[in-house]
Amino acid sequence: LGMSSLQLESEGRGFSFSVPAPLDMRMDSRRTETVRMLLSRCGPRELERVLTEYGEEGLARPIAREIARRGCPEGTVELAELVARVYAREGRRSRINPATRVFQALRIAVNDELGNLRLAIPQAINVARRGARIVVISFHSLEDRIVKEEFAQGARGCVCPPEFPVCICGRTPRLKIITKKPVRPSPGEVINNPRARSARLRAAEKI
Repeated sequence: LGMSSLQLESEGRGFSFSVPAPLDMRMDSRRTETVRMLLSRCGPRELERVLTEYGEEGLARPIAREIARRGCPEGTVELAELVARVYAREGRRSRINPATRVFQALRIAVNDELGNLRLAIPQAINVARRGARIVVISFHSLEDRIVKEEFAQGARGCVCPPEFPVCICGRTPRLKIITKKPVRPSPGEVINNPRARSARLRAAEKI
């Protein structure tokens, strides 16, 4: 899920805060709204919600207020610098670049990534043959939670009330969960590929 390294490194797409580029971040250029358009139309409360819900950003409120006060940044570098100023002003430090969660949240919002994920997993279950395995690698807790919920829904059997003497819903499990907990990368894999550090893998088998 998320971006490929090729997309992240593509100039002009606006996915990276370390490369000067327009605030676009659309994975599909046919989509109408860019991140710049989203920032221009969102008030501080709505932007705070986006940063909190999709980025789990602890400074969502002051960042949203700073954007509202100063106006939409011109590009990726300007947005990253704005976030860094807010972190410095609030006396906060981050092990990762302060703009990481902000860029993640805006990318998720403009591409409706979580909504598409909720659509994609049931579709994958429908097209998979019996015995096929559905494997999903996510890179943050929001995605992983959706994968876990959708797999659990697919693995659920009868939903009749417990007081019913026999099942009348006819529901049977469609999946068998293979990974009760997400599989995480080994320390060696993270050394060889630092971008794998936040990966979580879940798998289920069609039955």
